[in-house]
Amino acid sequence: MIKISREQKTNMAQKVQAYFEEERSESIGQLAAEQLIDFMIGEMGPYIYNQALTDARAMIAEKMAQIDDELYVLEKPVLHRRK
Repeated sequence: MIKISREQKTNMAQKVQAYFEEERSESIGQLAAEQLIDFMIGEMGPYIYNQALTDARAMIAEKMAQIDDELYVLEKPVLHRRK
């Protein structure tokens, strides 16, 4: 389970409450907003986490390819001398 601080959860709950008020013209309490956050984190958190890992892997692979290209540029030519 993803862990968030009390302060973060309170901030998120306020945003959820504002969303319900502005977009749906509904009022929900702090507890209901926090329960919705817990549900959403539990249900969607793994999908979002896994996508973040996929994105990180792609970024790291891209950076490694760039580093590999830069290393090839640093290679010194090898001269073959005739006897």
